Amino acid sequence: MGLFDSVVGALGSAASGGNGGQPDLMGLVAGLLGQGQGGLGGLAGLVAKFQQGGLGEVVASWVSTGQNLPISPAQLGSVLGNDAVAGLAQKAGLDQGALLGQLSQLLPQVVDKLTPDGQLPQGGGMGDLAGMLGGLSGLLKG
Repeated sequence: MGLFDSVVGALGSAASGGNGGQPDLMGLVAGLLGQGQGGLGGLAGLVAKFQQGGLGEVVASWVSTGQNLPISPAQLGSVLGNDAVAGLAQKAGLDQGALLGQLSQLLPQVVDKLTPDGQLPQGGGMGDLAGMLGGLSGLLKG
């Protein structure tokens, strides 16, 4: 089992620990940011996807130390693409609208937590994984 698989497993455990049976959205986000199949190639890949989709300013606000710009579920769906959204919704056991609604609230917070200094981690990967796990567990409880 690789490091990323361990992180996804830890995120899934944290997410399912106090969510009352809700879908494992943190695991989905971790998978989305992953390097493997279905992943975008880390934070750098996510940023590139948003830039290609015309929403570079939005994702840049999440990375920066300033206020995060919001993203609508429709905007997020257009950036991720229909196939990716359908796959994520199936994994979460949600309809696509509900999934996008929840991810549009969660993803800016996750990216913000992964970039506390306002910059992408060296190599564009997942950044400080231990710090991410600690920060994300607070999001799950709040």
